[in-house]
Amino acid sequence: MTRGDDRRVSASFCLANARLVLDDRVVTGKLCVEDGVIAEIREGADVPAGAVDCGGDFVLPGLIELHTDNLERHIQPRPGVDWPHVAALLAHDGELASCGITTVFDAMRVGSIHSGKGRYAQYARGLASEMMALRGAGAMRISHFLHLRAEICSETLLDELAAFGPEDRVGIVSLMDHTPGQRQFRDLAKMKQYVAKKRNMSDAEFDAHVAHLKGLQAEYGIRHEAGAVEEARRIGAVLASHDDTTEDQVARSGALGVGFAEFPTTVEAAEACREQGIAIMMGAPNVIRGGSHSGNVSALALAEFGLLDILSSDYVPSALLLSAWRLGALWDDLPRAVRTVTQAPARATGLTDRGALAEGLRADLLRVEPFGDAPVLRGVWSRGCQVG
Repeated sequence: MTRGDDRRVSASFCLANARLVLDDRVVTGKLCVEDGVIAEIREGADVPAGAVDCGGDFVLPGLIELHTDNLERHIQPRPGVDWPHVAALLAHDGELASCGITTVFDAMRVGSIHSGKGRYAQYARGLASEMMALRGAGAMRISHFLHLRAEICSETLLDELAAFGPEDRVGIVSLMDHTPGQRQFRDLAKMKQYVAKKRNMSDAEFDAHVAHLKGLQAEYGIRHEAGAVEEARRIGAVLASHDDTTEDQVARSGALGVGFAEFPTTVEAAEACREQGIAIMMGAPNVIRGGSHSGNVSALALAEFGLLDILSSDYVPSALLLSAWRLGALWDDLPRAVRTVTQAPARATGLTDRGALAEGLRADLLRVEPFGDAPVLRGVWSRGCQVG
């Protein structure tokens, strides 16, 4: 599938004397762009007249981000603080561009809770419309799709999903079940540390919140899961699972038609994903920190076991490029690592017009200078337009 985006298209230019990170090797060469696509790739260190001499810097495809909470951080920078949406959307777009992300599937929660201290208000439909309006006006630097986080443990999931259609560029619907006592929140003490602090809950309020969520799951869980799967089919989105922990949960994901698993929490779950043919996505911050902040399996351990296909920046946009660099050192294979943040996420979401340096693909490009063990961005292009 190819899905057009971005009203601005660049003039012609050429990046030369660069280390081009191709699918399976790194070569010194030049890359030329015409009308927003890669027109030519040639090996050699020559610098034609008018070309940019990259001085041996790396050139690689623009990063593709499948799951980021960054937009919500801009919309609500502090609990109870609602920021103007247009300003927040543009700041989010600019921040991602500055980190080398040229395609993003913006995560928005669907499914709300209207009672109790842990209530969550509906927001996705209105925010998505504002984003699409900005995109239609050519105000966005990079390519935006939607990732609807379908909260199974909620009151209004199916009504909220029904408000979206094929025209909304929903690329992913992920099945999220945050019922206490399983998946990410198997350890109630860790859940309390996270949720009670974020929501300023007393012990009694947290206990009531847990009981309320368990009740919602019992009342709506089966219907919400089945309905979310059907809605994903209706709007043409790829289905993802979230926080699979056991082999049985992965088997259920496979039966539902899940294409990739977000952040499996155990080696057992990751191994089951591999057996089911489900792509495995882990968090870039997990790679950088050397472990999960919530006590789940280490992404580096999965990488060493050959059980990591895709990286997501999750809650730190700048982590995506750095984590790929770290994986490149771990595997001693930079092209393989770069594929986890470019080609693999493109394939997982059916995007065939980007994700690699190849003639005829979108000119979503990064120029990167290595600085010790860290990559320094020297240029970012989205469909041939320099955006960073």
